[in-house]
Amino acid sequence: MWPGLTFCTVCECAKSFPTYDLVFCLLANVKALPPLPLEYVVIEGNIGAGKTTLARLLHQRYGCELVLEQFADNPFLPLFYEDQDRYALMVELFFMTERHTQLTPLLTQPSLFSQPVLADYLFIKTWLFARQTLKPAERNLFKRLFDQLNKLLPLPQKLLFVHRPTPVLMANIAKRGRDYEQTISTEYLAKIQRTYWDYLRQEKRFPVVMIDAGELDFEHSPHLLDELTTIVATPYKPGLHVHTLGEARTE
Repeated sequence: MWPGLTFCTVCECAKSFPTYDLVFCLLANVKALPPLPLEYVVIEGNIGAGKTTLARLLHQRYGCELVLEQFADNPFLPLFYEDQDRYALMVELFFMTERHTQLTPLLTQPSLFSQPVLADYLFIKTWLFARQTLKPAERNLFKRLFDQLNKLLPLPQKLLFVHRPTPVLMANIAKRGRDYEQTISTEYLAKIQRTYWDYLRQEKRFPVVMIDAGELDFEHSPHLLDELTTIVATPYKPGLHVHTLGEARTE
């Protein structure tokens, strides 16, 4: 096995190997990751829960397509945190179109070389957030647009929801230091938490596993990541299940 095999290394090899010899050389020395056990898995959670971190860690263990929400590309997000009433519709419309653009080619246009998909957001969150932030007239219009886009996307085969107490979320938000997030209040996070909880309790179409992570740091705890990969691979019935990280599974 070649340690630290990179694109630059491959380019250097290409200068001295015939094409077929290069291909066989690379295949012999690059270790393939095991495939993601399901075709479409989603990691979700409140702001600051660590869903993107977990998605990146699982991607390092599985052969799959990683889809991360491009929140930094939303030009209305900083403005939204300053004046929610004024910018809510624009921020939600931008998120909805960007998410749909990201997911559509991967989930609805499979090819011979398609891989399973691991995403750090659920498209339905588009409506969950908009329902909380938009005024009634805006909400009605938004829902009509959302329904048209949502029906084109498949449901995930499993949803992992990372749950953490609000003080932990606030600490994580402060730690990562995004200026526009520093005005987020505990009340706003609690409202999002309730919205998610109401949705998760009634979702019966696919398995939802709520990961009670507390203050645990799975980024620097390999045994916790092992536990999470087991959750990904374990069959669950549709509906809500709760797993306290570090303890035996409960139903």
